[in-house]
Amino acid sequence: MKRIVLSGCNGKMGRMIASCVKGRDDCTVVAGIDVSGEVLDAFPVFTSPAGCQVEADVIIDFSHPSALAPLLDYAAATRTPAVIATTGLSSDQVALIRETSARVPLFFTANMSLGVNLLVELAKKAAAVLGGQFDIEIIEKHHNQKIDAPSGTALMLADAISGVLPEEPQYVYDRHAVRRKRGKNEIGLHAVRGGTIVGEHEVIFAGRDEVLTLSHSAMSKEVFATGSINAALFLCGKENGLYSMGDLV
Repeated sequence: MKRIVLSGCNGKMGRMIASCVKGRDDCTVVAGIDVSGEVLDAFPVFTSPAGCQVEADVIIDFSHPSALAPLLDYAAATRTPAVIATTGLSSDQVALIRETSARVPLFFTANMSLGVNLLVELAKKAAAVLGGQFDIEIIEKHHNQKIDAPSGTALMLADAISGVLPEEPQYVYDRHAVRRKRGKNEIGLHAVRGGTIVGEHEVIFAGRDEVLTLSHSAMSKEVFATGSINAALFLCGKENGLYSMGDLV
């Protein structure tokens, strides 16, 4: 039975993870970290990582970018592996994750869904075959409470596609501000925010007289919760380093 510390335990994803863990017999949440300090479940809740004195096998972080640095310090100091599932991180914060992974095992990916990570691989394959001949556009849709845009998953898709193209493309985020025809070496990224959309990502390869579309739709947050739990169990016992969904699957 693996013991989990859940960072961001009182947020929407934290509540979903806690609920999913209750239905499993291979892990349990032994403590939570949340700025509110409110206890909503059977485990104690601490307002900061430094205040958490409960021993655990792994941390799952679904909180806020501002909470990342102290959580990484805590993980390294206690030598507790951590799954970083918080989105909207800056490039400096991603660099900090990479740096800290030299001292403690860390799992980091822009999206915890197995299906999304398969979409990434399919998009790379399509880009390798069609790159240079087809225009590439990425559309992502999320609920009206999501702050960052484009989503980390959309950027993950764009970066993965860029890695297999013969020439590094330019990312274009706002076409109405650019009064010119579409350049050949571009990837367009478009964000939609509305209602309670959990998460939809679509990659369009538009060629002459034909269009190929790859897409993924998440029907509930449970797919991300399950992915983060599986990542946490995978990370237990691993050597120091940075791991991703590619290592898990």
